[in-house]
Formats: sequence, C-alpha cells, structure tokens
Amino acid sequence: MSAPARPAKHMPPHTLSVAPMMDWTDRHCRVFHRTLTRRTLLYTEMVTTGAILHGDRDRHLAFDAGEHPVALQLGGSDARALADCTRIAEGYGYDEVNLNCGCPSDRVSSGSFGACLMGTPDVVARAVDAMRAATTLPVTVKHRIGIDDLDSYEHLTGFIRTVEAAGCDTFIVHARKAWLSGLSPKENREIPPLRHEVVRQLKADFPHLTVVLNGGVLTLDAAQDALAWADGVMIGRAAYQDPFILARADGDIFGEDTPPVTRREAMEAYLPYVAAQLQAGQPLNRMMKHTLGLFAGQPGARHWKRTISEQGHKPGAGLDVVHAALAGVPDHVLDERPGQTVPA
Repeated sequence: MSAPARPAKHMPPHTLSVAPMMDWTDRHCRVFHRTLTRRTLLYTEMVTTGAILHGDRDRHLAFDAGEHPVALQLGGSDARALADCTRIAEGYGYDEVNLNCGCPSDRVSSGSFGACLMGTPDVVARAVDAMRAATTLPVTVKHRIGIDDLDSYEHLTGFIRTVEAAGCDTFIVHARKAWLSGLSPKENREIPPLRHEVVRQLKADFPHLTVVLNGGVLTLDAAQDALAWADGVMIGRAAYQDPFILARADGDIFGEDTPPVTRREAMEAYLPYVAAQLQAGQPLNRMMKHTLGLFAGQPGARHWKRTISEQGHKPGAGLDVVHAALAGVPDHVLDERPGQTVPA
C-alpha cells in the first residue's frame, strides 16, 4: 500500500527526481519532462570538466528557463577543475551541482572519475570541499553502494563519513554495487543485485543526512512506498521509457491540487519548443526521440513510434510528422487524465 502524499509545502527538492542518463536526459528531454511535471527535480546528463573548460560551453550547459528545478551532474576528479566548473554552473543558473561517483563505464574510469572514485574517498572529499567553496549552490554526490571488492557496509559508511566531513549532506545512492571490470555499463544496471535494504540502513545510521534512493524504482507507487523511509527517490529508465508516469508526480508525490496533464496537453505544451528548435536548425528527431514512450502500452503506440522513428530523421522533417503520428492515436488515449478513464 502506497504512503499518502505529504503536503506540498513540506516537500524538499529531492523528494522525486529523474536520474541523469547519458544520451537521454539532454535539454530537449528535460523540456519534455517538464510538460508532465512541474515539481520533479531534473538532472542533466553527466558533463565532464574537460568538456566545460575546453569545449563548447553553451552546448553543454545552456538550458531553457522552463526546466527549473534542474541540476548539473559533473564528471571529474580534479578538485580545482570541479570548482571552476561549479562556479560556471552557478553563472548559468543551475539549482544544484552533483558529482558523479557512480558511472561504471570504462571510458569514465580511465579518466579517474565516476564509480572508481568510491575507492578514493579522500579525493571525493577534496573535490566536494573545493566545489562548495566555489558556490552557494547545493553540492551533492551520487554513488553506488560499492565497487568490485570494496563492497562492505563498512567501506560504504566510511566513504559517506569522509565526504560528509567535507560538507556534503545529500547522498543519492544507486542501490547496486558496480563491477568496474568484466561488466558493461548496461550489465552494471542489471546484473549486480539491487539492495534497497542497504540504502535504508544508511538512512537509519545517518538520519541527519539527506539520503535519496536510486535504482529499480519503476512506478510512482513504489516511489511513495520508499518515501516512507527515504528522503527522496530518483527514477531512471522507467521515467524515460514510460514518461507519462510523471504526470501523476505533482499530485501524488508533491501534494499539488492541480489536475495532471493529458498526453495531448503535454504534446501541445511541447510543440512550441520543438518549432523554435526546428527554426534554430535542430533536426526533428533530436527533440522527438524523447517522446517515443509517451504512449507506452496504449493503442496507437506502435503507429506513434514508427512514424516518429521513420520520418523524424529525414531532412526537412517538421511538425507535420508529429501531427501525422498523433493522428494514429485514439482520442481516448490522448485525453486520458491519470486517475480518470476517458470512454473509448
């Protein structure tokens, strides 16, 4: 049975968030998600310090004002570079800066950042200390429950104590360990077993810290259940593959009394942004790929995905493709409001 939603005024920012996901949670995705939920905290993809300091800064950091609240996730291990990037992020208007200590990819580990940082808590502490000195924004850490053979609860609590001493008070915990050799990033999301009980124990042992559960939360009902003991829940692939679950978030999780949007209303809110991006030279599929799951499990879903996938990448593809895709979705699906059935 799900826990009742708490009053909105008592809901801290990390109560519900969408995980940073490489190649998925770009600015177009975040604008789309914001048409479904106003309150859920959104994260960027991980952006490396090198990309910010030596690359196209606007391409990596610029975002639409409508995305707030939005947090930047940084990848890196050099305290000075992370501090510089945190200062830059504040200038761009982000609401939080998060340090990635959880990504298990070989490319990330070879750069001495991501999940491998759990093996060097002192490095993370120095980074957090430098980042906090560079900004007034919250600085948070996202990490695993362990890596390779450093997977004891004692090691995990030692990591948290060390990083807490540097001033971090918010830990987003992916409830799986990471194998840094022998498993791909995809396998690291599926093969190591989920251990929500470890995160729950962390909250019990560190009640003064903000502890956010990540990993294996697939529904808002499951998120509500976890919020009985966790300070927040971060949803990952479920929010991307079936984004309409976010339409219930403001009411069910944050206690808002405004009605949830329909799929039609979400698309009507998103299309002006898509039109502006098309005018700026962005290809249609870059914006619309994030909407492919909007009709997951519904009549018309196959037509929607096929039309967008087959037509959206073509040169000159425009809103006519979107309208053709919508035309194959029944009205009762377009106009369904979560918690309310629209007659077919």
